Amino acid sequence: VEFVPREDGLEYSIAKHGNDYYVLTNLDAVNFRLMRVSADKLGDKQQWQEVIPHKEDTRLEDIEIFEQHLVYKQRQRGQTQVFVRSLNTGDEQEISFRDKAYTLYFYGNKEADNPELRLYYTSMTTPGSHYDVDLNSLDKTLLKQEPVVGDFKPENYASERLFVTARDGAEVPVTLVYRKDKFKKDGTNPLYQYGYGSYGSTSEPSFSSNRLSLLDRGFVFAIAHIRGSQMLGRPWYEDGKKLTKKNTFNDFVDVTKALVEQGYGAKDKVFAMGGSAGGLLMGAVINQAPELYLGVAAHVPFVDVVTTMLDESIPLTTNEFDEWGNPKEKVYYDYMLSYSPYDQISAQDYPNLLVTTGLFDSQVQYFEPAKWVAKLRDYKTDDNLLLFKTEME
Repeated sequence: VEFVPREDGLEYSIAKHGNDYYVLTNLDAVNFRLMRVSADKLGDKQQWQEVIPHKEDTRLEDIEIFEQHLVYKQRQRGQTQVFVRSLNTGDEQEISFRDKAYTLYFYGNKEADNPELRLYYTSMTTPGSHYDVDLNSLDKTLLKQEPVVGDFKPENYASERLFVTARDGAEVPVTLVYRKDKFKKDGTNPLYQYGYGSYGSTSEPSFSSNRLSLLDRGFVFAIAHIRGSQMLGRPWYEDGKKLTKKNTFNDFVDVTKALVEQGYGAKDKVFAMGGSAGGLLMGAVINQAPELYLGVAAHVPFVDVVTTMLDESIPLTTNEFDEWGNPKEKVYYDYMLSYSPYDQISAQDYPNLLVTTGLFDSQVQYFEPAKWVAKLRDYKTDDNLLLFKTEME
């Protein structure tokens, strides 16, 4: 049975409480709001009553409904916040966490009469942790934490959240992590910067045991939460797609420049990495500002944008028009061509490059990075490494 008739662009999810439905929706609310409607008035959106209003600077992301409590998760200026509201009194409390930037989501909350909220929590310095939170006192009980092999001590590491002003004035969030006794804010540490910035996918600040090897050798690791993600809400995504896609690339470059200027990284020891649409990011960045990077890794990179988006025999292509535009329309063709990494290769020095692909990758065909690598080898004017690895299995 349809909850409400389908509409182009209308998104919603529902949770039932007694005779009422709570509706998390983008109806007249780009960053979503929470509505309530009784079961006998479902189809009439005029009868929906507002529970949590829309906010320009805050994206409402998730809710859980219990017998006596409403729990909701929102993201304000890139920071996740969780509130517990009494359905009897309307009083609210915020669940507090020690980290400046973290990732959190609800799971397993299937029983409305449960007095506790189950959630998963992680940060750049905190391994994945499972908690039960008392809905009245907000006391947290740690149930399980991801074990880390070796002599890992979280107090040896520090994480920061800062904002970088991009060339057009936008403030770009950046999450950093480093080992305290290896870090000096004097521009001597090597810097490893990651980014994605497409499809509204947000690169969350989370723990990685693999990353510890870099941090223990003095690297500063940075996630650039560039436009095309939803770190600052749905408008942050809309400002990094189709005819605003170049904001994604400009943000990444501007973050690199700022981190070096502020002493977080050595100007001659900067590395960058991205995969798939993040590989497109890498390709665009090294065309625009190759001098900023000592080495770049582009994994299964989507780099031949115009050719691929013109080929409607590829299963994903037509569905992707909402992200990149349809190059059969001249305005999109011209714009794609102006940033497509393959088409914008020029005779200049490029960083050391590692490019990987898979012979049977269904999303980025192997011949895209292959022809990109071939053209780079033909055009580049440096003697830096250009390594190309194809997974044949």
